[in-house]
Amino acid sequence: MSRRPETGILILAFLGGLLLVYLTLPLVYLFFQIDWHELNTIFADPRTARAVKVSLVTSVIATAIMATLGVPLGYLLARIPFPGRRFVIGLVFVPMMLPPLVGGILLLVLYGPYGAIGMLSEEFGVGLVNSLAGIVLAQVFVASPYIVIASLSAFGAVDVTLEHAAATLGDYRWQIIRRVSLPLAWPGIAAGITLAWVRTLGEFGATLVMAYHPNTLPVFLWVQLTGEGLRGALPLALLLLVIGAGSMAMVYRLGLVPDLGAGVPSESRQQAQERFGINRRAPGLAIKALQPVPHEGEIDVAIDQPE
Repeated sequence: MSRRPETGILILAFLGGLLLVYLTLPLVYLFFQIDWHELNTIFADPRTARAVKVSLVTSVIATAIMATLGVPLGYLLARIPFPGRRFVIGLVFVPMMLPPLVGGILLLVLYGPYGAIGMLSEEFGVGLVNSLAGIVLAQVFVASPYIVIASLSAFGAVDVTLEHAAATLGDYRWQIIRRVSLPLAWPGIAAGITLAWVRTLGEFGATLVMAYHPNTLPVFLWVQLTGEGLRGALPLALLLLVIGAGSMAMVYRLGLVPDLGAGVPSESRQQAQERFGINRRAPGLAIKALQPVPHEGEIDVAIDQPE
């Protein structure tokens, strides 16, 4: 006996379908507007290959920097209480709220040839404007909030009981992060890293101000649009779309993002509970958790004997 779809599901499907159509319609329409005979000419242009290389190299470097610095910051914001914590979280959101063009202007004021850091770097012969370094600076400024916020949410979703259980076994904080917190939070962190990487590939506004040369692919697309119109820009738009889609497909293929739907998969939590001997059905050990996990592996533990 078949069941009729619930009304609520139909409403959700309709509303979500409207957004899905809105998002995909321009992509589909793009294929009908491209002059396919011009593709070989555009793709054979050495400037196109150079722009693709610059975008890929700088995006990888920027993503590595953001992951190295952003994941620790996300953990601190999720687990360590300190004065001004909410203010710091608000600061992380600022680059996302600013128009990218404004972000580029702020970077230029500080890192440009007349800025405080820019003049200092010029004395050592390192130019930060119109260089690969300038592109990376712009990409990190615009995209790093994705990693920090994803890490904050992912670490915050980790069951703190598991961390305290690891502390009772003598693990120090660094060991707890490496063995417990990071593996459980990794799916959410990986999703943030992926989003940040894709964001750097498409970064335009801040990069245009900080480093017009060498052209990244989005900046070169702008050059073609202003010089040759849509006829010269559409093939590059298709190329940027293919690179972005290919990057996402590679990430999924390699299993770097195992689950975008949950920051902490139930399977990982269950494995950690079994590892540390936590059985919710037999609460013989009650851990009086004090936040954050104390340093040097010390923890306040109360052992309750079962009645």
